[in-house]
Amino acid sequence: MVPPSAVLCYHNEISRQIPVNMKNIRTEFIPRFNLTLCFPRYWMTWTGIGIICVFAMVPPALRDPLLGKLGMLVGRLGKSARQRALINLSLCFPEYSDKEKENIVDAMFATASMAVVLMAELALSGPDKISHRIRWNGLEIVEKMAQNNEKVIFLVPHAWGVDIPAMLMAASGRKMAAMFHNQRNPVVDYVWNSVRRRFGGKLHARNDGIASFVRSVRQGYWGYYLPDQDHGPEF
Repeated sequence: MVPPSAVLCYHNEISRQIPVNMKNIRTEFIPRFNLTLCFPRYWMTWTGIGIICVFAMVPPALRDPLLGKLGMLVGRLGKSARQRALINLSLCFPEYSDKEKENIVDAMFATASMAVVLMAELALSGPDKISHRIRWNGLEIVEKMAQNNEKVIFLVPHAWGVDIPAMLMAASGRKMAAMFHNQRNPVVDYVWNSVRRRFGGKLHARNDGIASFVRSVRQGYWGYYLPDQDHGPEF
């Protein structure tokens, strides 16, 4: 669901902020499979991906309650991630009680598992399978901008389901270009980015700089940008 406030017009001022000597080796990131991803050390990762795919075939009314409980359990076991979330909440909302912050973090982890499986369902079954469960807010704004040949960049909050709107728009025929951060696990990186490109569009790795992303927007792609990504002094 894309809020109207997430839509910004693209202006030429962006390009003026990009140094001429910026390194930009690749214009697009395309995930490639190689046999090293089949090594035994990745078998558990592949097993986990298989379990996610099985959940994706289960009706949401049955799977989401279970996924919510599993997500909360993982969130309680993941001490470092939970601690970071609690610290962030303490800094941003000092008026919240400890119980309120704990409840928010529990809900966040519960939502995480549902979003990951929904993304898998979208990739495996296509947009028609989930379209009746999606409610768009403000999409007519960007449609009008497209009709006027205006450039579009979405400023997207960094949430668990962040890739789903971009995939749905790509599936509807819109040219999408998104920036992303590579995952440490190469199997997760390959599968996740393959899913992101399931319905077309371009991926631009954060490590390659922002110039290729801006170039895609100039070419008429709808930009999908997470403003909390730090590109350092090059931007």
